[in-house]
Amino acid sequence: MIFNELRKHRKLASKRNPMYEKNKFGKFWVYIGAAFWAAYLIFFGIIFPSLFEETSPNMEPYYIMNGSILIFILIADFLFRFAFQQTPTQEVKPYLLLPIKKKRLIDFLLIRSGLSSYNYIWLFLFIPFSFLTITKYFGFWGVFTYCLGIWLLMIINNYWYLFCKTLIDEHICWIILPIVIYGAVISSLFIPKESLLFYILLDIGNGYIEGNLLYFIGTIIIIAFFWLANRQLMNKLIYAELSKTKDNKVKHISEFHFFEIYGEIGEFMRLEIKMLLRNKRPKTSFNMILVAVVIFSAALSFTDVYDSSGNMKLFIIVYAFIVFAMTTLLTIMGYEGNYLDGLMSCKETIRSLLQAKYYMYSLFELLPLILMLPAIITGKITFLSVISIMFFTVGFMYFLFFQLAVYNNNTEPLNEKLTGRQSGGKSRRLIVSFAAFIIPMVLYNLFIALMGEVMGEIILLFIGLGFMLTSRLWINNIYQRVMKNRYKNMEGFRDSRV
Repeated sequence: MIFNELRKHRKLASKRNPMYEKNKFGKFWVYIGAAFWAAYLIFFGIIFPSLFEETSPNMEPYYIMNGSILIFILIADFLFRFAFQQTPTQEVKPYLLLPIKKKRLIDFLLIRSGLSSYNYIWLFLFIPFSFLTITKYFGFWGVFTYCLGIWLLMIINNYWYLFCKTLIDEHICWIILPIVIYGAVISSLFIPKESLLFYILLDIGNGYIEGNLLYFIGTIIIIAFFWLANRQLMNKLIYAELSKTKDNKVKHISEFHFFEIYGEIGEFMRLEIKMLLRNKRPKTSFNMILVAVVIFSAALSFTDVYDSSGNMKLFIIVYAFIVFAMTTLLTIMGYEGNYLDGLMSCKETIRSLLQAKYYMYSLFELLPLILMLPAIITGKITFLSVISIMFFTVGFMYFLFFQLAVYNNNTEPLNEKLTGRQSGGKSRRLIVSFAAFIIPMVLYNLFIALMGEVMGEIILLFIGLGFMLTSRLWINNIYQRVMKNRYKNMEGFRDSRV
């Protein structure tokens, strides 16, 4: 009964969220994207059997899938979850006044995460694949048990991701854990000639197809292990968040006095840096983005992984510059929603805040530029292509991101990761995130196709410079629209505070 009540409360909280009406439009496009991705997986599920038969005619296609491909699908699923799946949250404080055990709230979080629709998405690949390859030997029962086993593996992947993500949110050094484990797994597939892991995976897949209870019991035991590990970890972290046990010491106080020469804008630039250095949520997001950019830049500069793919090189350049803006600009004004009443009490303060954010995040774009220098020096990418993408991001893409300041009215918790309220606007942010990557890549390829490589990059560069040089004008326009909408937005910020 308690789980059913919590589910009802969750639905009511979602409907009462100030971003609920805006989410309806976003969800429509999210569903369109999910349908497209499902169709894409069905297509691969249909062509994989014939492809595997051509490459390995002496083996059944499901042998190749289980022994070689499945592990890479699980790794890809784990990585995709960082982009599309957030750590589940539950507003805990009101329930602590009731005779409800805290562990029941954690169990609800874990059940909701395990039953998430994301854990079913890969079945669009495996169902058509299994129908084409398994039915001739094991019938429809083999298809059912195989797909059931795949679903259980996705649940394991879900709780494994949740465990890693929770640890990484606590400290970025925990990112070493999945890197080491997946590095060891991939190495064990390729280094020995007769890989033991290949036969283990093959045996597990065949056990699912045959409906062997021992394999299903073993899988459920692993799910229970990760369930208990997440339960213990979340219980500890929820207690720390509620008791504020980690907020009582400041090891070092940096004043950043050099910002004082810029007046009020300098004060907000200093506030932005302190928020990224001290507050848990923005600090963790920024650190994870920095690590990701370093890894991709190093792979581009010092390996030949992307040498044969021009579009992948372009994607890495776009990712390196866009992702820094997405750290906080997707939720622009969200963190300030915690103390927006004080900001609104001073005339034109919001204008200075927006200008400070623009200058600060424009300076942050120098980090990926520096990280791209080895690739430029080695001739893998051109300096003009990097500069054109950088200025296009700082100019045109920042212009688009800052428009969200007019519409965002959901307060983002600065420190709470597990005990905060349900965050609103996720659907819209997902759409904006996709658009942020697609727009630069589409325009870049379009201009190059029409004008040639050099002229296309120059046009992209001048578009960015045009928006940069006129930044005061469009920031002032955004400020005026924010002030017209301020009462509605302030109501939303107040209603969504932790």
